[in-house]
Amino acid sequence: MATDPVTPLLLEAIVKRLAVVVVYNRTEATIAPHVLYTRHGDLHLDAITLEREGRTPREEKLGTFKLTGLSNVRLTTRPFRPSALFDPAADRYRDETVMAVDRAD
Repeated sequence: MATDPVTPLLLEAIVKRLAVVVVYNRTEATIAPHVLYTRHGDLHLDAITLEREGRTPREEKLGTFKLTGLSNVRLTTRPFRPSALFDPAADRYRDETVMAVDRAD
């Protein structure tokens, strides 16, 4: 897990609450990573999309990104506030969470 360059960068982004720029499905997006976890042995990231191809989405949504599908991952200096949509106690994260954003202010 720690041998790839993306995982440590995403862990840093989660801890510091900083957005990252990624390319996913050939689309550039700026996302706010909330939780890194495993599902069926693969790493996944749930994040809020802040911008997609330079545009702000119409509604806030917590999306799932499979880490193997992410490329050109870059840490930004753009801070984010954890979303109310993120529930760290959700069943999908039970016993699978690698790192989750601290929701405390």
